[in-house]
Amino acid sequence: MPIDLWQRGCERLATELPEQQFNTWIRPLPAAEVADEEGGAAIVTVRVPNRFKLDWIRNQYAGRIESVLTELAGKPVRLEIALAAREDGGRTSQPPTVVNGHASMQSAAAALRTRTMTPAPTVGPSSAAGGTQAGRSRLNALLTFDTLVPGRANQMARTAALHVAGAPGQMYNPLFVYGGVGLGKTHLIHAVGNALLADRPDARVLYLLLIDDVQFFAGKERTQEEFFNAFEALLAKRAHIIMTSDTYPKGLVDIDERLTSRFDAGLTVAIEPPELEMRVAILMRKSELESAVMPEDVAFFVAKNVRANVRELEGALRKILAYSRFSQKDINIQLAREALKDLLSIQNRQVGVENIQKTCADFYKIKVADMYSKKRPASIARPRQIAMYLAKEMTQKSLPEIGELFGGRDHTTVLHAVRKISAERQKNTELNQQLHVLEQTLKG
Repeated sequence: MPIDLWQRGCERLATELPEQQFNTWIRPLPAAEVADEEGGAAIVTVRVPNRFKLDWIRNQYAGRIESVLTELAGKPVRLEIALAAREDGGRTSQPPTVVNGHASMQSAAAALRTRTMTPAPTVGPSSAAGGTQAGRSRLNALLTFDTLVPGRANQMARTAALHVAGAPGQMYNPLFVYGGVGLGKTHLIHAVGNALLADRPDARVLYLLLIDDVQFFAGKERTQEEFFNAFEALLAKRAHIIMTSDTYPKGLVDIDERLTSRFDAGLTVAIEPPELEMRVAILMRKSELESAVMPEDVAFFVAKNVRANVRELEGALRKILAYSRFSQKDINIQLAREALKDLLSIQNRQVGVENIQKTCADFYKIKVADMYSKKRPASIARPRQIAMYLAKEMTQKSLPEIGELFGGRDHTTVLHAVRKISAERQKNTELNQQLHVLEQTLKG
């Protein structure tokens, strides 16, 4: 077996994988151990520094690596991925430092400026409460990647966070995650911190700055100044910074332009409201964690009626489980309807087509009458299409019923608006943010 098989395999992978992926996951791997086994096949053993990298490389790249090595070797190759032995000789070392929250950054900046080899202090609690790892960080130990239900709404943000957890300081720095309340931003940044703590329990010094709800820096000039100093010092050390906000960087008001420009320098990703299938998956997963069985038809019923965010879904689930236990009845749609009657009543009362029309008219500064008029300039047609989309998404009205309420329009007109706005929402960050604001306003 040629001793340069692994090197040649890496050279091939470098031409086939995106540069960032190759540089993050394949290039840092040490030279593999190659051995022959009975039957003529070869075993290639690669050793990785932590469990996260082991799982990620095994799941994402192992098949492709085996194929490339088999082709180059001219015979079957089996790839084995193992954890590398620790090289610290058992020395006691300090845990990774996690700085999270939205308190003043003065102490963190001062610690960085002194260039000491002690961890930066932890400042301010995150907005997530309970389940923290006392004495080590203010992370919620329950908020991990395993407990974060994946879906289209958080796919990009979750993937970026996994990359950061596997290779902090190397890419997507800073990582800026934005989205509305209750969509999983806090869960995501805690998951990164928890992954690092799990994979590097004996790390000597690790600067990881987690800032939850960065919009609360607005108007606080002294805090922004200290944050800017800490930000610059951390980036100079190739430390990783992750931030969350309720809006994208350029949408932040009363935040120094020096900061917003740096927020944009890394990767900005959105977490969107979960789609129907993801809401169903969240309900099923959460009910399993509560040792309860939720029938799929009940999960669909709840998911169709609770659309705003994950937090509302969890609240609805708790009500259903409590109602089932107190009444000693099995969970079914009728029980769910009874348990959620107050929520459904409020929702049905608040979210009507007329309310949607008025809210959209106010938001886009047009007259309510324009919603059902025959006027067609873009300044009116666009808000009207958005209102039609929201009417379809947030009410039980049929397409013909919605069309009738928009000036007697045909149902095909409504369908065209719904499909157009739905497709654009996936690509247009600004539109998605506007829709989220409108949805939150309508939900009260």
